Amino acid sequence: MTTDFIFDGPEDARVTVLLAHGAGAPMDSDWMNTLAGLLADEGLRVARFEFPYMAARRTGEGAKPPPKAEKVMADYVAAIEDLGPTNGSLIIGGKSMGGRVASMIAAEAFAAGRIAGLLCLGYPFHPSGKPEQLRVAHLQDLQVPTLVCQGTRDALGTQEEVGGYALSPAIKVMWLEDGDHDLKPRKSVSGFSAADHMGSVARGVAEWVKGLRE
Repeated sequence: MTTDFIFDGPEDARVTVLLAHGAGAPMDSDWMNTLAGLLADEGLRVARFEFPYMAARRTGEGAKPPPKAEKVMADYVAAIEDLGPTNGSLIIGGKSMGGRVASMIAAEAFAAGRIAGLLCLGYPFHPSGKPEQLRVAHLQDLQVPTLVCQGTRDALGTQEEVGGYALSPAIKVMWLEDGDHDLKPRKSVSGFSAADHMGSVARGVAEWVKGLRE
């Protein structure tokens, strides 16, 4: 099955960002639409796709539950292949589960010269309410340049929790003050709005990719 994409941004951009969705929302959710638009405004080309279980919901096959991340790794690899050659560097990543799956295939894709970096938007370091079930083993020795955009109060990995993990020095974490798993802050607490943080993420990603090799 050929991967269907939604594209934003200039076709001749120096950097293309391939993004997968989170476990429960599609590639054209309000959150994904907003971020893709902001990244495009920064001059990046964005390609979004869906894992088969999510795409099946569009064809009347029912609300299939999200599979384990390991079950859709091959689908992410297929998306990279279906996307084909890009004008410049390719970054892979996604929101929550999408970013996690990308992180699980990133090392091999990077070694093959297929990608230049990894972008995780709200990485699920552990399941909600289960901080002992860490999902960081493959991140300890990761050599892929990585940017994780994380809310400081994310229930799947707070700033305090992540600070205690042994993560590879190739991983940079951009913290969004008081952000939750959707990077959304409480304005009455932090003084920031969701729009503020989404804009900061887009600018941060654009600045980060400037340092990546072609």
